[in-house]
Formats: sequence, structure tokens, C-alpha cells
Amino acid sequence: MRLLVIEDETRLLRNLAKALREEEYAVDTAIDGVEGLYKAQNCDYDAIVLDVMLPRMDGWQMLEKLRKTKKTPVVFLTARDTPADRVRGLDAGGDDYLVKPFDLSELFARLRAVIRRSADRPSAEIALGPVTIDTRARTVSANGQPVPLTAREYTILEYLAQQRGKVVSRTELYEHVFDEHEDSLSNLLDVHIFNIRKKLACDLIVTRRGHGYCIEK
Repeated sequence: MRLLVIEDETRLLRNLAKALREEEYAVDTAIDGVEGLYKAQNCDYDAIVLDVMLPRMDGWQMLEKLRKTKKTPVVFLTARDTPADRVRGLDAGGDDYLVKPFDLSELFARLRAVIRRSADRPSAEIALGPVTIDTRARTVSANGQPVPLTAREYTILEYLAQQRGKVVSRTELYEHVFDEHEDSLSNLLDVHIFNIRKKLACDLIVTRRGHGYCIEK
């Protein structure tokens, strides 16, 4: 899953990006509303973490502009905690609102929830024949037995599962699984797909030559 974090407090931005990458999210960053809007409009993120008080363009203004073209889930992250501020954030198109200071585990949970809702998937579990993906616990089992996927392998499998029945191109997978600092020309994706297939011990992921990968319905 690829996220955009927009925060002008450099230390907090760096710490957030580090923590989210440790959860195996691909993370892009921006330090003001103008840069954030440009990136949000030109890349398909799975969710955005958005501060309200930003230079050049505040978070409310940025989201109002973004909502004219995109429905990317947005979690507001701000020190402003009055009911009026919360209402304004939600009315601007925000999906959730988290007040600073906050616990990272709560941010992770809220991100999982807004991503799940945006995929129209109310349940935390995805059943794919003998394979079950628990998106809350970020675990996978096959025939009732746990499958020890790495965090990156899990992210790839979860994204393909969310796009079940659709052929996902290599480019789209790279855009959602790797961030802007990683090499999209490497064979790393092929290695991960090979390892997932081997660990699942079934042909869940199908290769469409010249097109990409899919999990069939």
C-alpha cells in the first residue's frame, strides 16, 4: 500500500514516514499543501495522512481541491481538536480525524479502516479459496495453516486480493507497493511474486503475459 504523508513539521514527518515504512507501507512525503496537492493529483495513493496547518495552502483547502478529481481516503492529523475543526475537516472530504499527540498504533488502525472502507470491504478478512487474508492482523493462512510471508510479500498479496478479478499491471503494482525512492526497473517484484507462490503452494496469482498479474474470481 502506498501512502502520502503531508506534514510541515520536519521531525514529525521523518518519524511518521519511518514508522509507516516499518509497517511496510510505501511512503511519499510533502511539506506543504501545494506540493501535497500536486503529488496527490498525479499518483494514485491508497490513503493520505494530511496535516491541517500547512504553509502555502492549508489542509482543508488542499483537500477541497483534491476532492474535485479524486476520492483518495484522507486521515487528518492535527492539533486542532474543537468540534468545529472536526466538522470542517469531515465536511471538506476527510474520512477520519486524529488529534496530536497520538499513538502510532491508532494511526495504523485508522489507516487500515479507511483503506478497507474505500475498497468497499467491510470485513477485515479476505477469503480466496483455501487462502485467508486477515487485513487487521496482516496475516495469511492457507488451508488453516499460517503462511510466513514477509511484510512486503503480504502487501503485494493484499493489493492483488483487493483487485480480485482485475489484471494489475506491473506499473500499478510498483506504484502501490514501492515508494518514489525505490527502483521500479529492478526485478524485485518478480522475486516477491515467486516467493508468495512458493509459500502459498497454490496457483492463486496468475500471470497475464505482457499485461500483469491477477487473482481470478
